[in-house]
Amino acid sequence: MDALTRTAVSATLHCLTGCAIGEVLGMVVSTALGWHNAGNIALSVGLALLFGHALTIRPVLAAGVPLRQAAGIALAADTVSIASMELFDNVGLLVIPGVMEAGLGDRLFWASLVGTPAIAFVLTVPVNRWMIARGKEHAVVHQHHHH
Repeated sequence: MDALTRTAVSATLHCLTGCAIGEVLGMVVSTALGWHNAGNIALSVGLALLFGHALTIRPVLAAGVPLRQAAGIALAADTVSIASMELFDNVGLLVIPGVMEAGLGDRLFWASLVGTPAIAFVLTVPVNRWMIARGKEHAVVHQHHHH
């Protein structure tokens, strides 16, 4: 695996973390509240964006970047990645029969919260690789991370 692909995998794993936190929290809360598909997806995507960007902004702030600038860096660094991950994940949720009707006590509900993000990860790596190769996405924030 070349360095660019390794960076894309790393960036996508980072994105997956924030997306997974938001997705799981959003799906659990909205399902518990009896919301339908649009509400489930809206809350999950909103929380995925929130947690994904929060995970990005934290090390940028720790590097001494002012909040307003750090927020801009986080938006530039992860928005396409998070949006791609959420698109692939939610399409998966919508096309797998019974997932959106499954309740908190159903295995299918929990299996989908593991399976669709895994599929979304595989599909998002090439998106991030393409963006990073062009100096976008994770490349924007990489200078502020201290690995």
